[in-house]
Amino acid sequence: MLEKTTTTIPEVLLLRPRVFEDARGFFMQTYHEQEFAAVGIRDRFVQDNHSKSQRGTIRGLHYQLRYPQSKLCRVVAGEVLDVAVDIRVGSPTFGKHVAAVLSADNKLQIYIPGGFAHGFAVLSETCEFLYKCGDFYRPEDEHGVRFDDPALDVDWRVATPLFSPKDSAYRALSEIDPAQLPRYGG
Repeated sequence: MLEKTTTTIPEVLLLRPRVFEDARGFFMQTYHEQEFAAVGIRDRFVQDNHSKSQRGTIRGLHYQLRYPQSKLCRVVAGEVLDVAVDIRVGSPTFGKHVAAVLSADNKLQIYIPGGFAHGFAVLSETCEFLYKCGDFYRPEDEHGVRFDDPALDVDWRVATPLFSPKDSAYRALSEIDPAQLPRYGG
């Protein structure tokens, strides 16, 4: 049975699948539509992504505006600090974030609904990160918030971050036109 833990932002959930271990290794279901629906996740996932990154890499904080993507994230090798930031205009938790360590060892998953900015930092030598998306990626709808925005107060736990030029060009949340941010409740 899937174990759900709510976070300080109620819509963001930590999930622990049931793991069957023995001398051979382990088995677990990483997605089961009915079990996820039973804990309130009824998204239709349409795309799976897989990335590999080295220690210190920060990917994010990304979001989609017209075609918001919910995400179901997990790590199959290594360890990351996964971060979801509520950027929904009008939300009671606007500008707040949830951070959780996901690893191949702890097998935790995080569910992030559409309307949140998402990113992760690699804490291990390398990491393989997988995530399901609730809508298709559309490059023309890609947006982001600067990962080191001081107002967000995210401790990425990385001494020397590696990031893409695109990610470093994003603006702080307070500098983004509210019309370019998702709305709470719609």
